[in-house]
Amino acid sequence: MAAPLPQHRPGAERPPFGAKTGPELLLAPLSMAAPAEPGHSPGFKKPPALLRLKRKRPGRRSDAATAAGAAAAPAPRGPSAAARRRNPFSSLDNAPRRAAAAPQPPAAAPAGGDPSAAPFWQDLHSPLAVPRAPSSPRQEFPADWSIKTRALFVSSQPFSWAEHLKAQEEAQGFAQHCRATETTLPRSVQEPRLCTELRCAFQQSLVYWLHPSLPWLPLFPRLGADRRMAGKACPWAQDEALQQVLMSDWSVSFTSLYNLLRARLCPYFYVCAAQFSVLFRAAGLAGSAVPTAAVVPTTRGLRDAMRSEGIEFSLPLLEESRARKQKNSGESLGAGTADGLGGGSSVEDAGEPTPSDDDDDDGSFSWLEEMGVQDEVKKPDTLSIQLRKEKHEVQVDHRPESLVLVSGSNTFTLLNFLISCRSLVAVAGPQAGLPPTLLSPVAFRGGTMQTLKARTVSGRARVQGGFEDAFSLEVLGPILPHALHALTLVLGPAQRGAFRALLSPHEPSAAFNARPAQEDGHQELPACGLHAKTLDQLRQSPTLGKSSIRLLEMKDYAYTWKV
Repeated sequence: MAAPLPQHRPGAERPPFGAKTGPELLLAPLSMAAPAEPGHSPGFKKPPALLRLKRKRPGRRSDAATAAGAAAAPAPRGPSAAARRRNPFSSLDNAPRRAAAAPQPPAAAPAGGDPSAAPFWQDLHSPLAVPRAPSSPRQEFPADWSIKTRALFVSSQPFSWAEHLKAQEEAQGFAQHCRATETTLPRSVQEPRLCTELRCAFQQSLVYWLHPSLPWLPLFPRLGADRRMAGKACPWAQDEALQQVLMSDWSVSFTSLYNLLRARLCPYFYVCAAQFSVLFRAAGLAGSAVPTAAVVPTTRGLRDAMRSEGIEFSLPLLEESRARKQKNSGESLGAGTADGLGGGSSVEDAGEPTPSDDDDDDGSFSWLEEMGVQDEVKKPDTLSIQLRKEKHEVQVDHRPESLVLVSGSNTFTLLNFLISCRSLVAVAGPQAGLPPTLLSPVAFRGGTMQTLKARTVSGRARVQGGFEDAFSLEVLGPILPHALHALTLVLGPAQRGAFRALLSPHEPSAAFNARPAQEDGHQELPACGLHAKTLDQLRQSPTLGKSSIRLLEMKDYAYTWKV
């Protein structure tokens, strides 16, 4: 034990100077009466000085057990005192802390926090956080007609080649897009940063066309975007004359796009309104030999208005769901299981009419006569029966099953219907008076050239056994179907045939992947402005149903994906 000071009070244990003290030692001087005893140490006359000393040491622990142990321990002497006070576990913590100190993307989750609150970027680099893709690699992934709002590409190779494009490379990329120049890249690019063709093709893949162009307003998505548009300047909201000018200009652009589509000079385009979206596809795409148009989500009122205008359409997802339900119900009845009557139902089948419903709605009440109570029971009138039949149709409103598919010459009738449709433009709210958004992969009258936003991020990823460098490229939408495929054509050679993409689709647009009615024949689109490989992909019949690709992975130049 250290030698006592000359003026030390007998019977009192004084802790060494600077040692950690527990709460009971810290509060003891405060409870002593003043003045202090003559033989008491002067250091205890001013307790606030001790408190200030503790506040100057925020990095040291102050738990009572550690403090009491330090008070009873002998005072360290010599240069080995700092070594004794070192954290004995520091050698175990240093390695991962040094690794974690590498550059990280912004907004990283705090250590030990809720894993669900981790940022999107952090999940990408954890091999356990991403669902596994199918195990059957293919040379091409299926066409996805949903619009992506975000795509994050991750690779072990850097994306530095996509940074800081030169003015000449950017201008060349725009020129290649406008002239529909097809760039053929080698299978693997050894020095991507030095490959001008690669950088120009990357710029070319980011271009799309938009109408109207209002830089201060987010024009996609439009469904459910009232909160993001609230508070924005909308000078046309209360000006009917200005609204008519905007709609007149929009109608010219819409008609221009449709004429390009009929001439097979535009492969497809989207009409994004506040209540629904429309996808127009040229003949030869999605397995159809005639032009098609898909509308989703729809309501019974919109479908009735289309019928009244003479527009013939089908409900492919609803028909497919009903057929699947009837097939499963028949199999269950054949098996004789008591609970098999509902075996074919699912969430998307809820509210659909069953065969028994149709039989009960025919107005036949012979079973009442058999019971002898036909006079005592009030029979439903014709209106009630009609309302029961319409109930099932209403229950699919605003759901993917409400997708309406229009084919052939009916698409032109749909064009005229949309131009004069009152529900096409919102009459109240932040989107009041604002025409729908037109999105196209090629130029059209009144369209404005836009580019997707792309940025690169580098950091460290945790893998089994330690950390490794991870590089990512983030692209913000609207990412149209051709743009996603064009990006893969560029990233494959640049990343040596290995990358992973996490895709965020605009959920209502996933229903556009419904399979249309097959038509015999084949149509060529030689001058539609798309790469030949991209065009071949979009020609295939949709296979995703009402789902969309969320994980796309390339390994050894072969694709796997997960919906």
